[in-house]
Amino acid sequence: MKPDDPLLRILACPLDKGPLHLLPATATATAAAAAAAGKDGTATVDGAGEALYNPRLRRRYPIIDGIPQLLPSSGEQVSDEEHETLLARVSEAHMTAGNMAEGNMAEEHVAEDHTSGNDTRRPGTPGATT
Repeated sequence: MKPDDPLLRILACPLDKGPLHLLPATATATAAAAAAAGKDGTATVDGAGEALYNPRLRRRYPIIDGIPQLLPSSGEQVSDEEHETLLARVSEAHMTAGNMAEGNMAEEHVAEDHTSGNDTRRPGTPGATT
């Protein structure tokens, strides 16, 4: 699942109906999963794999084969120490997603055609010529 996946905007915790945060798989988890993968190429690594997290209730819901497991019984309560670690992962993921969004906006800005001299914006909008 990607941080900009539209599905993340509508997914909610099954217990408090609040928003969930994507926890991307850590590099260590990805390497461990690859090493532990069977013939079918699937493996799970507890705690470090991709998951959705509810910091209000301190519950983590796994994402298995790209499918969020959002049954109340699928979630697991995390310890205070792990909560702090997961908050750091959430913060890091938000910063990375923000940097990617800024990069995309910068690319779009550079890609705009400023050579024609025609202003296609609607009259009355800031910067439009009338």
